[in-house]
Amino acid sequence: MTIIDELNNNTEENASKIRTFIQDNVRDFKKKGVVLGVSGGIDSAVILTLAVQALGKENVYGLLLPEEESAPSSKNLGATLCDTLGVSYEEVPITPILEALDIYGKKERIIKRTCPEYDPDIHKTSLVLPSLLENDMLTIPTIKIVKDDEVIAKNRLKAKDYLELIGIQNVKQRSRMLVQYMYAEKNNYLVCGTTNKTEYLLGQFVKYGDGGVDIEPLGDCYKTQVYALANLLGVDKEIIERPPSADTWSSYTSDEDFFWRMPIQIMDQLLYSQEHDLPVDVIKENTELPEETINKAKKGIDKVRNAARYIISPAPICDLVK
Repeated sequence: MTIIDELNNNTEENASKIRTFIQDNVRDFKKKGVVLGVSGGIDSAVILTLAVQALGKENVYGLLLPEEESAPSSKNLGATLCDTLGVSYEEVPITPILEALDIYGKKERIIKRTCPEYDPDIHKTSLVLPSLLENDMLTIPTIKIVKDDEVIAKNRLKAKDYLELIGIQNVKQRSRMLVQYMYAEKNNYLVCGTTNKTEYLLGQFVKYGDGGVDIEPLGDCYKTQVYALANLLGVDKEIIERPPSADTWSSYTSDEDFFWRMPIQIMDQLLYSQEHDLPVDVIKENTELPEETINKAKKGIDKVRNAARYIISPAPICDLVK
């Protein structure tokens, strides 16, 4: 059996466990239901569907949380999904929060330092990192300037500018978290997260943002397994085929370009092989990658996971003096 077959061997069992997990937590915490952000992506689509199956549509509330740089399709797909499942939902744009903090202005000023030709009135932007399979310069980020779907400039960011940009972008997820908790507490609901195991292992979430939730039903499912769940549950093909993205850049930036830096099937197989300590020959056979590339990719993954350790810390680090 291949690694991918092993990952997708128990999809129906995974769905059953997630439904039970949601039910148990709502009951144990004496809540009435769950609130979750519906992004038009595959993770929130799978969780919304399973939550409805577990709790009934009347005990699930969806929030559409667009902002100025969100892709219009995100809101449209999310609304259609809620309508299809019969879930009550509300659109709460977070643009006013971001404007009050001058997030867009700060972002424009940073980008112009790197890309003098950037004009926010006509250009869109995205942030990408080199592939872990092909490039030795593992951490040099690049800003892309896009006009009419064509990349017209690519410029490397300085470390200081990169860190500042990430801090600014992360305000978007943290703003969404504030809104979700406002609605959850008003209705005595749990905030339900959509972070999967691949994202958790790589630190692919924002601390006190999309990581600031009450429960993570997908926390033990690799992204590959989420796709299997989506197919089992009959999720809209347009959502399944849509490239996954945090959707925080004006030019739609896929997770493969920034977070995974390789095809997700390869990433999940490498993470699975680390978890189960599989020999390199098995990895070569499954991924069809040469050993040199596998070793390079694994070093890159280790570097990412090490850098993300503080993000996945479950609580603040304390030094108690008695």
